[in-house]
Amino acid sequence: MAEFFHMGGYAFFVWSSYAIVFIAFVYAFVSPLLHHQRVLTELRKSTQTERKTKVVATQSPAATPD
Repeated sequence: MAEFFHMGGYAFFVWSSYAIVFIAFVYAFVSPLLHHQRVLTELRKSTQTERKTKVVATQSPAATPD
């Protein structure tokens, strides 16, 4: 079993390659999730801002033309 982990003297290159690929997979999985969360947060904020703007616009007295 120790020989398997030693990889015939190439353990550093083999295991570092596995680590790099694993990190890339994790990044490829997590990055879209974080981006999705950011987009949803921005949409919620813009929706709240629009609602506040509409409420303020309906509450303010309408300008009457002279």
